[in-house]
Amino acid sequence: MSGAQNPGGGPHPFSDLDRLIHSPARLMVMTSRYVVEEAEFIFLMKMTGLTWGNRAAHLSTLEEGGYVTITKSFVGKKSTTMVRLTGTGRDAYRAYKERFQEVFENLPE
Repeated sequence: MSGAQNPGGGPHPFSDLDRLIHSPARLMVMTSRYVVEEAEFIFLMKMTGLTWGNRAAHLSTLEEGGYVTITKSFVGKKSTTMVRLTGTGRDAYRAYKERFQEVFENLPE
């Protein structure tokens, strides 16, 4: 949407939203991680409704962007994968949320 124009001229109010977060699937992941600092991979799948492959792809994108960390470990003999929001991810989500709210607060009635 970058460079999109609004009907009143000038850049569209959403043109500067973080595109890494703005995808609906990644927004669900970021929102769930913002309120719960760390969660298991399967819990995240149930919470977001994303499929295994879709969830993995979006988490990889967020991990490459430095917004989440993914760690694998064993609990007994069972492997577990944990997803945690990084400081960068938390800051980016906070800025995204503030910008989104600002856009809606400034819409004409």
